[in-house]
Amino acid sequence: MPLQVVSGAMLQCSFGAAPSTLQAIPASRVIASSVPAASIQDHIPLANIQPFGLCTSLANPTVASATAAAMGVLTPMPCVPATPAPWLPGAPTVLISGMPALDNTCRLMCLWGGMIQIVNPGQTSVLIP
Repeated sequence: MPLQVVSGAMLQCSFGAAPSTLQAIPASRVIASSVPAASIQDHIPLANIQPFGLCTSLANPTVASATAAAMGVLTPMPCVPATPAPWLPGAPTVLISGMPALDNTCRLMCLWGGMIQIVNPGQTSVLIP
């Protein structure tokens, strides 16, 4: 059964070298386990999603240029995600500020080719039906 994702959840990108955290904006005033609950709209880089350490995707322009400068040797660069679209698929039966809730089965695609997934939803007590 899916779990509601809350602020402080741990995320991982398939091209990132380190885990990151999700910061749900408490504008909706929906609280789960004493912290703000997340919706699929919590996908904004640096506001909601923190960097993943170093990026190894050659689709990332900074990685591509550093790799070219190193004569083709893969050179990871700081990983700032580029996530213009919301998390998918969301929990359509549970709405937070009119948007589907974010559960631990959702995925987020980065423009640089990475898939961001939820490693730890931040709490274990609020199940989504």
